[in-house]
Amino acid sequence: MKRSPEVASSRASNIPTICGAQGPFLKWPGGKRWLCDDIEKHLPRRFNRYFEPFLGGAALFFHLSPRSAILSDLNEDLVNTYIQVRDRLPAVIRGLSLLRVNKSTYLTIRSQAPKGKLDRAIRFLYLNKTAFNGLYRVNRSGAFNVPFAGKQGRALFDGEELASASIRLKDCKIVAQDFSNAFRRARAGDLIYCDPPYTVRHNNNGFIRYNEALFSWDDQKRLASLAVEAVGRGVKVVVSNAQHASLRNLYGGFRAVVLTRTSCMAGDASRRGITSEYLFVGEPDRG
Repeated sequence: MKRSPEVASSRASNIPTICGAQGPFLKWPGGKRWLCDDIEKHLPRRFNRYFEPFLGGAALFFHLSPRSAILSDLNEDLVNTYIQVRDRLPAVIRGLSLLRVNKSTYLTIRSQAPKGKLDRAIRFLYLNKTAFNGLYRVNRSGAFNVPFAGKQGRALFDGEELASASIRLKDCKIVAQDFSNAFRRARAGDLIYCDPPYTVRHNNNGFIRYNEALFSWDDQKRLASLAVEAVGRGVKVVVSNAQHASLRNLYGGFRAVVLTRTSCMAGDASRRGITSEYLFVGEPDRG
């Protein structure tokens, strides 16, 4: 497929490479794999650095494949997994190749708590691919407690997918940190894309109560405040979030775009339906 001259030259000019990017290698609840094309329409064609402070599956990062990116998350095991895939891919693949997908192996891996960074990444990848819906959930003691997905004997990883991800991550800075640090580092001309944890199941009823355990309301307000401040100093900020009036009020100066997608969180496919969410777009004043 032919690409426009602007897109074809993007890799050389430090703007996103739109075409041909490999998708994410992790399953992630609420991931934006199916919304990347829609989100891309509201991004600048040119920007300096790309920040994604709620890393998750990094679907938009892999879709854009920007030359200069700072990727971060509070989840240290998630961040470590990206670093190991970037820096030690052959060892990651060797470790995964020794494991089988069945309930017995799953329960054994789930009960372990390896200390080494490589072993932690292998465990994280295994659980991500074999846990129910790819959920990452721990109990009050910090133990991973998601049940086995039940798909025994299936392929655990895609070598080409991991190799492509490793290449795209090579020049990225990947760090475990609070999202506020990314906002502090961003400068005029940079782009920040935020996809904080939230569920769209309760967009209309009990939104704050049901989402408090995922991402507190105080953190929602802190994120919105940092986003408004960053736009004021010339940073473009785009935030995915639930379609709820309380959030719309937090992003009063932003353009609110409603995006729709098919929900994939229900275990029974017949219960999955169309959900909607906001994309808040903050654009610096060009004057």
